[in-house]
Amino acid sequence: MPAINREKTNYPGVFYILGISSELNKPEKIFYIRYRKDNKLIEEKAGKQYKDNMTPAKANQLRMQKITGQKLSNIQKRKEIVTQNKWTIEKLWDEYKERNTSSDNFTRDNRRFKKHLKPEFGKLQTKEITQEQVDKFRKGKSETLALATVKNMLAILQIIINFGVNNSLCKPLEFKIKMPKVDNIKTEDLSDNQFIKLIKAIDEDPDQEIADVMRLALYTGMRRGEILNLKWEDVDFKKKFIFIKNPKGGKSIHIPMNSKAYSVLKNHPKTKNEYVFTGRFGGNRKDINKTISRIKKKAELPKDFRPLHGLRHVFASNLASSGKVDMYTLQRLLTHKSPEMTQRYAHLRDEALRKASELAGKIR
Repeated sequence: MPAINREKTNYPGVFYILGISSELNKPEKIFYIRYRKDNKLIEEKAGKQYKDNMTPAKANQLRMQKITGQKLSNIQKRKEIVTQNKWTIEKLWDEYKERNTSSDNFTRDNRRFKKHLKPEFGKLQTKEITQEQVDKFRKGKSETLALATVKNMLAILQIIINFGVNNSLCKPLEFKIKMPKVDNIKTEDLSDNQFIKLIKAIDEDPDQEIADVMRLALYTGMRRGEILNLKWEDVDFKKKFIFIKNPKGGKSIHIPMNSKAYSVLKNHPKTKNEYVFTGRFGGNRKDINKTISRIKKKAELPKDFRPLHGLRHVFASNLASSGKVDMYTLQRLLTHKSPEMTQRYAHLRDEALRKASELAGKIR
């Protein structure tokens, strides 16, 4: 800043120099302010007389706002602009949330992001993330958390990065994120005593809307998201079918509504909301974990039993062990994309057929 031609004003820390207005082609005052911030002397331009309609009084007001922190200094502004243009993982996640809040797993994913991913990767851009850092994160979390949970967290990180890349907000990673190997062949089941306790806990819970969610999982084998996204228009009481749109397994499909499921839906309170399970502020219900955890605790179910997914397994296991349902039919009822996922129940059906064969062998 040139030290010549400085002219004082009636306000301390406010002065001007004379320049030439490019628009009006005549002399114009260019105002500057001086102040101290964090023990540093700052001197910066406040504005021009004609172009910015700046006056000594306005310059003084601006100076006071910057001293008190109501406004940023010009240097801070430039840093803020640079920071805003940096698409960190946290900023990408915030942007992703703005555009994708319909997922039934959103609350869980957001909780995991804040607790696990944000402390490690939140302030980083994708170009700053190394394979060594991700590998260390995966190994560290795998020591205290279930592999499926760690895999889900890394999947969230991958979703965030893919979102940023697809929207030209960041560059892709220079490496592929390695996912932990998870045994997905776990099949949950309940003993007769556990099943009786669960039904009792469901029937006695004060939140009967969520109790119906659990009943529907048990009587139809539908997934959590399929149940919570179910609309009344998808329920055909006349033909006794439920239409599942875009299931995880692939194409939309109609599944039969047995008498138990029919009774649950027929007696379920119907509101003006299009969804069967309604949210408090419109739309569909999303956060149901509190009620489900309460029911699980009262029924004294094992800690590793996943209530809704577990009931889907109970539904499938009961059908398979009856010996009356073939694997292809079971695959369609569960909306599995491939028969491999359904094969986990094959041994139950084989055992039922073996018992039936033993009975036939006793015929005289």
